[in-house]
Amino acid sequence: MWTKPWTFKEGFLIGGGLIIAGLAQQLSVGPVVWEAFAWPTNGIVLAGFMVMLTAMVYLRKKVYAFQWMTTYQAAIPAMVYAVALTIIMGLTRQQVGGTWVNNMLSFWPFVLIYVYITVILGLTIHQRLRKIFRGKGSMKHDIPFMLNHLGFFIAFTTATLGNADMQRVKMITAIGEPEWRALTQEGTVKEMPIAIELKKFIMETYDDGSPKRFASEIQILTKTGKNIETTVDVNKPYEVDGWKIYQYGYDTQMGAQSQISILELVSDPWLPFVYTGIYMMLAGAVCMFVIGGRKRA
Repeated sequence: MWTKPWTFKEGFLIGGGLIIAGLAQQLSVGPVVWEAFAWPTNGIVLAGFMVMLTAMVYLRKKVYAFQWMTTYQAAIPAMVYAVALTIIMGLTRQQVGGTWVNNMLSFWPFVLIYVYITVILGLTIHQRLRKIFRGKGSMKHDIPFMLNHLGFFIAFTTATLGNADMQRVKMITAIGEPEWRALTQEGTVKEMPIAIELKKFIMETYDDGSPKRFASEIQILTKTGKNIETTVDVNKPYEVDGWKIYQYGYDTQMGAQSQISILELVSDPWLPFVYTGIYMMLAGAVCMFVIGGRKRA
């Protein structure tokens, strides 16, 4: 063991070591506090991560482990651990402030394994890029490979680091009363950069009286001077100044006569980058399908 070339055995030992290190970290400092990575910290962490990957690429000939991380013997054990932890997350109820398995996104072993996979992915992308720049690659294989792997890298890193900047609040609006305060998920009151006034609550019902549709006609005032009148429907949000406004609820006792409307406001500035990564993966899948179809033909 630990004699070159390393095999799956070393891969599983490294993954197991990360699990143990994560458990020690969990016991010593508690769960990962993602709020600490809010901008600009997450931007600095991302830049530092890219510098680290670049350094690992240039040191690959001197440090065998960095070269080995681009092999299946490293990737497959890491994926096995990641899948196992993800299955546990899927089988347990996830909630903020829950126990270890009930809050997997803040569970150190889960985070370390996925960081390890991201490092492997980043090094693999670097390796393929070197081959492309040296003219040793094949475009019909390199294009889908880069779209899939780079797309996943972008989507995963930006979704993870951008999580700290996502804001989700609820605002109770009333007819004739502009509201600029909202309630955070932690139960604190937050002053918003936009004010919303409910103009009219709309409800359509089925024959048995159950809600068929409910929506709100609202007026939005922003600090940038915008004065907007629009209708927010369920699953049809309105976006202004980086905030998406969703129809969330109403006074159920008053029903169609409700004088209030509960809106959910969501801001996720990193979401365009996540979508970019997802679209790249979809494009990579299409390329693979087209190439595979040509081969069969």
